[in-house]
Amino acid sequence: MLNRATEILHQVFGHADFRPVQKEIIESVLAGKDTLALLPTGGGKSLCYQVPALTQEGICLVVSPLIALMKDQVDALKAKGIKAAAIYSGMSYREIDRTLDNCIYGDYKFLYVSPERLKAELFVERFRQMKINLIAVDEAHCISQWGYDFRPPYLEIALIRPYHPNVPVLALTASATPQVCADIMEKLEMKKPAEFHQSFARKNLSYSVRLVENKLEKGLEILRRIDGTAIWYVRNRQGTHQIAKALSQMGISASAYHAGLSMQDRAKRQDAWMKNEVRVMVSTNAFGMGIDKPDVRVVIHHDLPENVENYYQEAGRAGRDGEKAYGVLLANNQDFETVLKRAELVYPPLDFVKRVYQCLANYYRIAVGSNMLSSFDFEWNEFANTYELGVLESFYALKLLEEEGFIGLSESYYTPSKIHFTVDPSRLYEVQIAYAKLDPVVKIIMRTYGGNVFSEYIKIQEAKLAKSLNVYENELIKSLKHLEQLEVMVYDQRKDKPQITFLTPRYDAGKLPLNFKRIELRRALTLEKAQSMVKYGQQAELCRTQFIQEYFGETTDEQCGVCDICITQRKDNHPEIAENKLRNKILETLSKTGELTDKQIFESIRLPLAEKNLRVLRILQDQGYITLLASGSYVLTAHE
Repeated sequence: MLNRATEILHQVFGHADFRPVQKEIIESVLAGKDTLALLPTGGGKSLCYQVPALTQEGICLVVSPLIALMKDQVDALKAKGIKAAAIYSGMSYREIDRTLDNCIYGDYKFLYVSPERLKAELFVERFRQMKINLIAVDEAHCISQWGYDFRPPYLEIALIRPYHPNVPVLALTASATPQVCADIMEKLEMKKPAEFHQSFARKNLSYSVRLVENKLEKGLEILRRIDGTAIWYVRNRQGTHQIAKALSQMGISASAYHAGLSMQDRAKRQDAWMKNEVRVMVSTNAFGMGIDKPDVRVVIHHDLPENVENYYQEAGRAGRDGEKAYGVLLANNQDFETVLKRAELVYPPLDFVKRVYQCLANYYRIAVGSNMLSSFDFEWNEFANTYELGVLESFYALKLLEEEGFIGLSESYYTPSKIHFTVDPSRLYEVQIAYAKLDPVVKIIMRTYGGNVFSEYIKIQEAKLAKSLNVYENELIKSLKHLEQLEVMVYDQRKDKPQITFLTPRYDAGKLPLNFKRIELRRALTLEKAQSMVKYGQQAELCRTQFIQEYFGETTDEQCGVCDICITQRKDNHPEIAENKLRNKILETLSKTGELTDKQIFESIRLPLAEKNLRVLRILQDQGYITLLASGSYVLTAHE
C-alpha cells in the first residue's frame, strides 16, 4: 500500500519524496491506526490525509474551521481531477442536500465540513450511508479548552465515530503543547493512538526582537538589508494602508490586505504578491493561512500577537523553501502593556455577553426556539454601531459566544452565484411557454452550461449571461429570482461578506446557559499565554528557538545559532570582548567590597579559578589598576 501511496505522491501531487515524518504518518493511517500528527507550519499536513485517502476506496471526511482554506483545498483537488466537495456556513439547505447525495453516490473522494455541521440531522443521516475511509481533523487543537483557539463544535467529532467504528481518525495541528496533545487524543476517543511530533525548531529561520520606538524606520532598514518577498503584520486595518503607502513612497512595492477589502481586491493583491509583482504584503492576520509561497524571506510583526502559538504560525510563513529567512518582532514597552491589557478584555462581563446575544436576536428578528443552523451576512462594525456596543467589546463578546457553541463566525469569503434546475426538462419547457420573458434566459443557461445544470449546482457569472442576452445585469437577476419563485430553479446569489450562524435554537438571553467555570479557566489561560508572549519579547538570555521549543514542551540543549540572542552571545564570547568584560567585572567587584583574594573575586563573579581568568587579574596588576597586598588579597590601586 505504501508503494501505491508513493505513486500518488509522484503522479497526483508532483513531489519527488515525502517530507520528514509524512511517510510514517501515512503508514500509520494506512495501517488503520488512530494518529496524532504535530507538524509545524509548512510541514505539509494536507498530504498526510490526501495521499492515504486516495490510496483506498471510499471518501475521506475532513473537519476544518477555516472556510477559505477548505475552498482552496477543494479547488486544488478539482484542478487535479479529484472529486471533492465542501459544506460550510452560508450554503442553502438544497445545496447541502445535493452535495451529501453526491458524496454517497457520486464517487467523491473528499468531503470538507466545518465542525458545526456535524450535529445537523441531515448530515448525520447521510454520513451513516457514506463509505468513509478516513476522518481527518485539521486544526485539531481547537478541540481542547487548554488550547489557544478552543471551539466547542469540535467536541461533536467523537459523537460521529460510532457510525463508522473501524475508520481511523487522523488529528493534525501545527502548534500544541503536551497538555493540548493529551486532550486531543482523549476528546477524539482515540484507541491506542500513534503519535508523531516534528521538532518546532526551524534551522533556517532566524528569530529576533527589536526594541524600538520608530517601527517604520526599523522595518524599512530590515527590508533594505534583506532581499526578497516579505509579509508585514499589523494589528488594525488602517495601519495596513498607512504602512503600505509609506513603503511605496520609499521605493519598496507594497500592498495592504485585510478582511474589509472586497474579495476581488483581496484576490488581485494576493495574486500580485504571489507573482512577485508586489514585494511586501502589509496585512492583518487575515492573510497567510493556507497560502503556499515558499520563498518569503522575512516576516515582520509590527504588533505583539496574543500568544506564542499565533506568533510561531505567522513567523513560520517565512523560509518554507528551507533557505535562510527571518522572523522579526518590532516592540516597545507600551506594546507589552497593551497585549496584557487586551488579554484582560478578551472575556467581557457576562451581562454584556447576554446583551450582545439579545441584540443579535433583535438584529435578525429571531424568535426564541427558532433558527438553528441558520446563516446570515454579518458586518461587525455595522452591528456594533447599530446597538452602540463598542466594536472591540462586541468582537470579544461574540468570540465568547462562539467559544461557548451558540454561534459560528466565519471570515469574509467569496462564494460565486450558483444555479440548479430542480425539475425535469419537460416541466421547464412548460414554464418557458407560459412565461415568454423567461424563455431566452432558460435558453442561454442551457446553451452556456448544458444538461449538468439539472444534476448539480453550476457556478455562473450574471454579468456574462446578461451581456449574451444584451440586457442589464439587474434585469437578468430579476428573471433568475422569478424562476426560483416558480420553484423550477435554485438560485444562490454570490456572497462576499462574513457569515454568522446560529448553532443552537435561539435562547432567551437572560437564561443563556454560559459555562462560568470554563470561562474563568479560559480567562486565566488567555492571560497566561499573553504573559508568555511578553516574556518572549523581553527576555535576552535564552535562544529564541529554544524558548519556542520549551514553550511547546520540547526539551533541547541545542541552540539555533542564528537568532539575535545566539548572535549576541557569540560576539560576547569573542576572546577580546570576553576579556574586557571580565576586567570590568573584577574592577567593579573590588570597588564595592574593598579587598578580596583571587578565589573570593571569582566566586563573587561566578567564574572558575581558571588560568585564563587569573591571567586577566595579573594584567590588571601589571597595568597598575590593582595591588596585591601581603595578606594575599587584592585592592584597587589608590591614585594620588
